[in-house]
Amino acid sequence: MDGGHASYDGFRAQLLRQAGSRMARETGDHVLNPDLGPYARWTGVPRDAAVLIPVVIHEAEPTVILTLRTPHLSSHAGQIAFPGGKIDRTDGGPWQAALREANEEIGLDPQAAEKVAELAPYLTGSGYKVTPVVAGIRPGFSLQPNPGEVADIFEVPLSFLMNPANHLKQSRDWEGKPRYFYAMPYGERYIWGVTAGIIRSLYETVYG
Repeated sequence: MDGGHASYDGFRAQLLRQAGSRMARETGDHVLNPDLGPYARWTGVPRDAAVLIPVVIHEAEPTVILTLRTPHLSSHAGQIAFPGGKIDRTDGGPWQAALREANEEIGLDPQAAEKVAELAPYLTGSGYKVTPVVAGIRPGFSLQPNPGEVADIFEVPLSFLMNPANHLKQSRDWEGKPRYFYAMPYGERYIWGVTAGIIRSLYETVYG
């Protein structure tokens, strides 16, 4: 893809070829900020979490479902995110957790999702070890945002997200030093932080 408009089948095949061999590589906030370490703002045991990367298999061009979090949440309020959250003991793993969270947050029927691949865990400064799971979603599904967590649901072309020209490296001051992160502005949507980092990890897994 890499700036073009490759089919979903081509993207899926390339991801399956590459994912297994690239699971061991490090990915996370610390990649752009090596002096901070993988869990810059957390001193406890890392917490396991999972997110779903839902790729909608539109005939014209595949898209990715993203959410806008509600402004009143205690963490990452008002930010753009993938459906996801902590892995519960009853989940059985990242795939089950990602499906459960997607159902709770946006009403996605688990039966509508076909698992493609898990990516290398993404380590966050807030102490989470996040496993992203890529899934194909056939058109014809219905979504309903959970008003307690999700303010909006929208789709972004996969080609836009997989174009490295759209991966901006930006920074903000944190404890007197610049902290670097990826940002991918899309129209009025400002995709940044962990979400953009996971998208960058997906790009590097498939095309890097």
